[in-house]
Amino acid sequence: MDHMNNETSPTSGAAAPSPVRREFAMRFTSSTRGARLARRLVSHRLDSWGHPYTGNANETLSLITSELAANAVRHGHVAGRDFHLRLAETAGGPRTLRVEITDTRAERAPLLAAQEPPGDEESGRGLLIVAQLATRWAVTPRADGPGKTVWAELWLPGDTLAPSPISHLPANA
Repeated sequence: MDHMNNETSPTSGAAAPSPVRREFAMRFTSSTRGARLARRLVSHRLDSWGHPYTGNANETLSLITSELAANAVRHGHVAGRDFHLRLAETAGGPRTLRVEITDTRAERAPLLAAQEPPGDEESGRGLLIVAQLATRWAVTPRADGPGKTVWAELWLPGDTLAPSPISHLPANA
């Protein structure tokens, strides 16, 4: 579902956001399959918007989406409730890509601190990846019900067709 929308910035005191040029929004089942589909559809939509699969913007935002969607499934899941994804590209300068993942668990908001998990833990580094890749990111209360929205923005300076420094994700990931 593509639609145009002018939404206010979720950050308090921030300047008025640039007009939205393009937008994609969809609900996904709160499962690993839903998270994987969300990442793939973001990558596909970005490619159709002129940000090629192997370009920096596509690979970076696809990885950010993967981390945020996985967190929504793992930490924001409520039985019988889906998570919502919104992807937008601004029309004004600086051009920005923004991904938002909304779930229904308000009490499990992620910490914004860039702190690595102790020891050899195999999980807990997803938001560190988001913090390193995104231009900015934050958590806001869900506007239309219980829960939260975790969003990340990627500023697009100049040529978005440059090869990505991120290695390609496997097709079956």
